Amino acid sequence: MQLTKNNLDTDFDSIPIKSFWNMSDKKENKIHRIHSYPAKFPAFITTKAIEYAENKGVNVNLVADIFCGCGTTAYEATRNGKDFWGCDINPVATLIAETKSQQYSKEKLKKYFDKIRTSFLQYSINIKETWEINSRIKYWFKGKQIKDLLRLKRSINETFPIKSKYRKFFLSAFSNILKPTSVWLTKSIKPQVDPFKKPADVMESFTKQVKMMCDANNENVLTKRTKIKIENINFLNKKINGSFVDLIVTSPPYVTSYEYADLHQLSTLWLDFAEDYRSLREGTIGSLYHNSNFTEDIKELNKTGEKTVFQLYNYDKRKAKSAAKYFVDIQKSVYKAFDILNKKSLAFFVIGNTEYKSVRIDNAKHLVESMILAGFEDIEVTKRKISKKILTPYRDNKGKFTSNKNSRKVYAEEFIIIGTKK
Repeated sequence: MQLTKNNLDTDFDSIPIKSFWNMSDKKENKIHRIHSYPAKFPAFITTKAIEYAENKGVNVNLVADIFCGCGTTAYEATRNGKDFWGCDINPVATLIAETKSQQYSKEKLKKYFDKIRTSFLQYSINIKETWEINSRIKYWFKGKQIKDLLRLKRSINETFPIKSKYRKFFLSAFSNILKPTSVWLTKSIKPQVDPFKKPADVMESFTKQVKMMCDANNENVLTKRTKIKIENINFLNKKINGSFVDLIVTSPPYVTSYEYADLHQLSTLWLDFAEDYRSLREGTIGSLYHNSNFTEDIKELNKTGEKTVFQLYNYDKRKAKSAAKYFVDIQKSVYKAFDILNKKSLAFFVIGNTEYKSVRIDNAKHLVESMILAGFEDIEVTKRKISKKILTPYRDNKGKFTSNKNSRKVYAEEFIIIGTKK
């Protein structure tokens, strides 16, 4: 369905599902599973977006993702022989994205792993080093795991120069074993201690993780050499010198999004991205922890954003203020996305609607209105099923599915929104 400012009041629930966007005929490559990451972008959508754009006559040379997360679009773009530029405010995300978007020598991976393992077995950690460890790390890890992780981290860092892609490969492996080797509640989407958990052995976990990543690399055959640039930066702070993108494929965060800084705090602390993981909350779109001027944000909201924010204000003032900041940031991101696109190019946004305390959060309608105001034309809106599985639309306070209708409601569908810059 094509939308303009004249038919924006369309009931988005009535927009039909288009099976083309539901799933792929091909199995997703193992490379997408090398590191856990919440709400990952469906890998096949990038390939289908490229196909769609080229069928529309777009000459796709460079694909961009302005919220690149763990690099799904980055990898799929390069796999399709396209150059890629992307950014994300989360340093853990960009580490994973850079790792996924490279190819590695099988022989070098084996040689470097053997060297890391040898160093690990030789190193010893003194009591002073464990005393100096970040107090938050001590909260999540037991003594033996702290010592072994210190040994492993040192072994990796001393094996490679700082900018080596192999160093990033093994640090990504290190990052993904942190939750299993901690007392973090398994599969929890919120930071929560499991007092009965027995943390996994560090070197056993690392060995298994590296093997899995090596297997993924072995099937990762990139037939064309492409240019890849991934920046650890807030897109809104990116300096733009003219348009340079042929196709944007991205999935913005939701107004009731995950707190990625909190979810990735183990990696943030161990990899020295921040002394206090909470410092990375600021600037993250969708976070509750923003220092913003609510009065000024309200003035900038489009009609859909304003309506939602005032509905939320009756139930939860803090959430309403967070939503106002979120909607303003999304509006600015859409304007900036328009600016980086070359003429006769397309932008694909994948986003879903949510609900908070019986207030419907129209993320999709707000995004469409933002695109119209930014100058996008021929805006097409369709829906896809998130999964073939029949699941209850409710989640409890731990993020698990539940049949309790008083719990938070989520949706089993999301929107594909396509806009053209003419």
